[in-house]
Amino acid sequence: MAEAAISFALGQVLQLLKEKGALLKGVHKEFADMKNELESIVAFLKDADRKAADEGSSKDGIQTWVKQLRELSFRIEDVIAECNIYVAQGTHQVGFKNFIQKISHMITTVKPLLQIASEIQDIKESVRVIKERSERYNFHYSLEHGSRSGRWHDPRMVSLFIEEAEVVGFEGPRNQLVDWLVDGSAARTVISVVGMGGLGKTTLAKNVFDNQKVKGHFDTRAIITVSQTYTVEALLRNVLKQFYMETNEPLPAAIRTMDTISLVAEMRRYLQDKRYVIVFDDIWKLEFWDEIQLATLDNNMGSRIVITTRNLEVAYYCKKSSLVRVHKLQPLPSNKAWELFCKKAFQFDLNGNCPPELEEMSSEIAKKCEGLPLAIVAIGGLLSTKDKTVFEWKILCQNLNFELRRNPHLTSLTRILALSYDDLPPYLKSCFLYFGIYPEDYPIRCMRLVRQWVAEGFVINEEETTLEEVAEQYLTELIHRSLVQVSLVNFDGKASICRVHDLLHQMIVGKVKDLSFSRVVLEDDQPTPGVTARRLAIATDSFDVLSNLGEQYSNVRSIYIFEAGGWPEYLFSKFFVKSKLLKVLDLEAASLNYVPNDLGNIFHLRYLSLRKTNVRCIPKSFGKLQNLETLDLRGTLVQELPIQICKLKKLRHLLVYYRDRIPRSNTIHGETGVRLNGSIGNLTSLQKLYHVEADHDGLNLITELRKLKQLRKLGLKNVRREFGNALCDSIQEMSCLESLSVSAIAQDETIDLQLISSLLQLRKLHLFGRLDMLPDWVTRLEYLVRLSIHFSKLKGDQLKSLKDLPNLMRLSIGRDAYVGESLHFEMGFQKLKRLYLTDLNEVNSIVIDNGALPALERLLLRRLPQLKDMPSSFHLLKSLEILYLTDMPHEFNQSVDPEHGPKYWVIKHVQLVSIREQFGPNIRDYNHRTIHHPRDI
Repeated sequence: MAEAAISFALGQVLQLLKEKGALLKGVHKEFADMKNELESIVAFLKDADRKAADEGSSKDGIQTWVKQLRELSFRIEDVIAECNIYVAQGTHQVGFKNFIQKISHMITTVKPLLQIASEIQDIKESVRVIKERSERYNFHYSLEHGSRSGRWHDPRMVSLFIEEAEVVGFEGPRNQLVDWLVDGSAARTVISVVGMGGLGKTTLAKNVFDNQKVKGHFDTRAIITVSQTYTVEALLRNVLKQFYMETNEPLPAAIRTMDTISLVAEMRRYLQDKRYVIVFDDIWKLEFWDEIQLATLDNNMGSRIVITTRNLEVAYYCKKSSLVRVHKLQPLPSNKAWELFCKKAFQFDLNGNCPPELEEMSSEIAKKCEGLPLAIVAIGGLLSTKDKTVFEWKILCQNLNFELRRNPHLTSLTRILALSYDDLPPYLKSCFLYFGIYPEDYPIRCMRLVRQWVAEGFVINEEETTLEEVAEQYLTELIHRSLVQVSLVNFDGKASICRVHDLLHQMIVGKVKDLSFSRVVLEDDQPTPGVTARRLAIATDSFDVLSNLGEQYSNVRSIYIFEAGGWPEYLFSKFFVKSKLLKVLDLEAASLNYVPNDLGNIFHLRYLSLRKTNVRCIPKSFGKLQNLETLDLRGTLVQELPIQICKLKKLRHLLVYYRDRIPRSNTIHGETGVRLNGSIGNLTSLQKLYHVEADHDGLNLITELRKLKQLRKLGLKNVRREFGNALCDSIQEMSCLESLSVSAIAQDETIDLQLISSLLQLRKLHLFGRLDMLPDWVTRLEYLVRLSIHFSKLKGDQLKSLKDLPNLMRLSIGRDAYVGESLHFEMGFQKLKRLYLTDLNEVNSIVIDNGALPALERLLLRRLPQLKDMPSSFHLLKSLEILYLTDMPHEFNQSVDPEHGPKYWVIKHVQLVSIREQFGPNIRDYNHRTIHHPRDI
C-alpha cells in the first residue's frame, strides 16, 4: 500500500500541475520539486508493506519508514485538495465589472495561499528527510532482497503429502478430473483447477495425480510446484528429472548445464512418442503458458497439462494454443466441512467425534470457515491443542480475528490468504481493501462499489472507455483472481451483488487498520489519540461516540453509515461541516429526515447517496458541489430538485425516483420520477438519468435532453403523446444509450416512438403505455437483452416479430400489453431465459411450438383469469427450472396438483414450482405452497 499511496499522491501532483499549475504561481515550483522527489521514491518502492511486514520486529525501522511514507502521501493529498479549493474560489471573479469583488477576494485568499505554501515547504522537507533515512539505513536493499524464508513455514507443502484417508470432500471434483485426464480428445489438453487460496487445489491435484487409473494411463508423469517466483530453466530441469525417475532411466548429465532453448528441445525429443501428464501447481502469471507451451509437445497422444491457480485468467490464457477445460473448485459443503473439522479438532481424543456440549459452538466456528479446507484444518488443529470446554471454544470464536493475526497456529493461514493480495497490482490493492469498509457478510451492490471507486480516484482513465467501465473491469479481475465472490448474477450473466469470504474480510480489516486506509466505528469505541484513517465506516448511533469523530477525523475523505438509528440535527451538521475534504458520503438507509444546508460547502464531494432515507428536500446549496459525480436519491421522498442542480457540470449519475404510497387512478403505478427545473442540457457529463417527470416543463425538458449525448440510461415518467416527435429527436442523438424506460402519463395514453431510426447500443427497453404498433426499430435491436411492455394493447402478429431478437434474455408482457385470446410462441426466442406474463385479462390459451424457448429457465404466470388449466405444451420447456404461479384461477392450480391434477405431468420435470393463491380480501390472505422436484428428474 505504500507504493499505491505514494503513486496516487504523485498522480495527484501531476494532475494539479497539468490542469492548474498556471493558477498557482506562488507554489508551482514547490509542487514540481515535490514531483521529482516522489518519482525517485516510487522508482524503487515495490510492495514495501508486504516486505516490511515479512521482515519481522528486527526490521522495525523499515516498518516505521513505510508508515511515514503513507502519512506523507495523505498530507500531499490534503494540500492538493486545499489548492483545488483555492483555485476554484480564485477563478469565480472575472471581468472589469467584478473588479471590487476580485480585490476583496484576493485579500481573503492571501492567507490560505500562504498557509498552503508553508505546508508544501514542510512536506518537501519531510520528503527529503524520509529519502535520506532510506539511504542512510539502506532500506532500498532491504526491501529488494528481504526474504521471509527464515520466519514463515508454507503449509502448502503439506498438501503434497496428505494421505488418501485424510482427504475429505473432494470425491466429486476428483472423479471429474480423472475422467478429463483419461478420456476425451487426443490433442494435448490443459486442465485448470481454479479457486481462492486455501480451497484445496494442491491437495486435489496431488490426489488425482496419485490415482491408480491416472498412473496406469500415462507413460510418464511429473508434478511441479511453481509459485510466484520461478525460472523456466529450473522448472524444465525438474520436469525432466521426474520423467527420468518415473521411467527408471538415468538423467543425462548434460541437462544440468543446458540453457532454456536446449532444455525445450530435450523435452520435446523426450516426449515425442509418450503420453504424458504434468501438474504445474500454483500458477500466478499469465505469461507462464507462453514460457512453457513449446516444451510441452502436442503429440496427439492424449497428453494432459494440469495447472492449479487462483486466477481464472491464467486458465483462459492457455486457450490461445491448446484445448482447455476449467474446474472451478467450490468450498466444501456443510456436511463435509463438519466432517473435516471434527477429524482435526478431535483427532487425538473422543474418537474424532464432537461432544454434545461443544456441538453448537463447534458448528459456529466451522461455519466461520465457510467451507475453506485450509481454514478448517488450521483452526481445527489449534482447537485440538485446547481443553475441550465451552469456555475455551467461546474465547476462540469471539476473538478469531485477533487469533488469525497473532496465533502462530493460524498465521500461516493468514499468509496464504494474503499472498493473493500481495500479488495484486497497485491499482487493485486499494479496490480490494475497500471491502473492509463494508460489514462482514454485507451484500454489496456492484455498481455502488464501482461508483465509489471512481469517486475515490482509484480508477485509471483510459481513452474511449468510461471510468465506470474500467472500474467494472477491475471488479471482474478481482473476481477472476478468486478474491471476490459473486452472490447474485443477473439474467445476462453480469455480477449484481458481491462479497468477500469471511476470513478474507478479517484479513482486510487488519490491513486497513494498520495502513490507516479506513476504520470501523463501533458502539464501544473510545477516542484514540494519534490514530488516523482516511475513511470511516460508522456502525453506531451512539451520541458519545459520534460527538468525538468530528475532532479526531477532520481530514477524513469518505464516510459510510451502516447504522439506521437517528442522528441529532446539531451533531449531524457539526460533523459534516468539519469534513471539508470529503469525497464520498454514503448515507444509504440512515434514519435521516433532512439534509443540512452546509453539505453544499463540501467542495470535493464526488459521491453522495441518500438512498432509502426520509429526506424530502434538497437544499439549493447543492449547486455548489462542483465535483459531484453521483447523486443517489432512489427511494427517498424527494419530489422536486432545485434549479441549482443544473450547475453540476461533472454530474455523471443522477438517480432520482420514489414510490407512490397512494396510487392514483388511471396512472401507471410504481416508481415515480422527480421534477427537474432549469436547463438540464447543461449536465453534459450525465451517463444515467432516471426517473424524471416529463410532464413537468414538458417539451422544454424533452428538447434539452438531446444535449445529453453521453447518456447510457434514461428513464422518463408521465410522457404525453404530443411529446413523441421531440422525444424521438432527442433520443436519436444519444448514440451511447443502453437502457431506455418510457412511461405514459396514463394507461390509455399512447407512446409514439416510431420516428427513431435505430438505437445500436440499446440493451434494455421498458415501454409502459399504449402503442399504436410496436416500433419497427425494436425488432432490429441486435444487443437487446431485456424487454418489458405494459398497457400496450398489442395484437399477436406484432409480438411474433420479437422471436428473432438474437440476444433477448428477459421478456415481460403484462397489464394488458396483449389483447388476444391465444398467446402463441413460435420457433424462436433462442436465448430467452426469463419470461413474465402478468395481468393479461383476455388470454385463455398459451401455445409453445417444439423448439421455441429452448433456454427458458424461469417462468412467471400472474393473474391470467381466463387461463383455466396448465398448457400441455409447457412440457416442451426442458430447460425450465422455476415456475411461479401467482393469483392464478383456482381451477388452474388444481390442474397441476401432484396427487390428482390431470396436468401435473406437464410440469413434473421442473425443479421448483411456487403456487401463491389469494383466499380472502386482505393482502395477507394468501396460501403459498411449493412443489419441489429432485434435480436429476
